[in-house]
Amino acid sequence: MDNSIIERLIAGNRRSLTAVQNPGEYSPALRLDTAENGQRPYAIVISCADSRVVPESIFSAGLGELFVIRIAGNVLDAHQLGSIEYAAAHLGCKLILVLGHTGCGAVGAALSGHGEGYIRYITDEIQRAIGQERDPAAACRLNVLHGVEMIRQAFRDHPEIPSAQLEIRGAVYDIRSGAVEWL
Repeated sequence: MDNSIIERLIAGNRRSLTAVQNPGEYSPALRLDTAENGQRPYAIVISCADSRVVPESIFSAGLGELFVIRIAGNVLDAHQLGSIEYAAAHLGCKLILVLGHTGCGAVGAALSGHGEGYIRYITDEIQRAIGQERDPAAACRLNVLHGVEMIRQAFRDHPEIPSAQLEIRGAVYDIRSGAVEWL
């Protein structure tokens, strides 16, 4: 795997730590280019739907640079795997990043045993990932690593996406400092 993609994300996160605004490009010219010539994201990011967790800002990315899939608790099912498959097979993304975050309400709900209605689908999946863990930070990491493993299993023998062409990583975003911890 070409480490330049990870280095690009790390550098973007460093820039974001002191940025007042996202330095990524969102110009009318780029918008027109992507409308006419399509998107060319360099990474797939599966992140929580939490409004404080915005991958484009976290990694100082502009329009068309990241293929972002957001869902509470960054959990995965067939819908998210289908989106990953599309981005890897048809857009050529070589890096998949599962990005959890500190202070995750979905992880907190799973830890406390709360999760009524449709939220139960999310908390049950997180509970499977964390098992008996009760520390929120450790539970967050376990949830991310569970997602990484689910993706590895799903694409292990995929006919269109050789696993040797994909790097699947996990990370945790700190909502206080803005720093990303790579797992």
